[in-house]
Amino acid sequence: MTVRLISQAMALCAAAIVGVFSPAHALTQQELVAKLQSAGYSQIRDIKSTAEGTAVRATKDGKEVSLVVDSSGQIQERR
Repeated sequence: MTVRLISQAMALCAAAIVGVFSPAHALTQQELVAKLQSAGYSQIRDIKSTAEGTAVRATKDGKEVSLVVDSSGQIQERR
């Protein structure tokens, strides 16, 4: 019985830790596209999840760019 209670307590602690360190709300693909469009990007394509965040190809001011959008929604152009 004691082992079971300890096991349950550890599972609850682990779930709480994951909840604290996970992003509160990851952007859906629609939200991501809308955010990029409002930032001046068009022709948004090749959306892929990476270790850095979400990698995207898009066009801005007539130039093709590679972007990474992190878990907090920050957009960063790759060079």
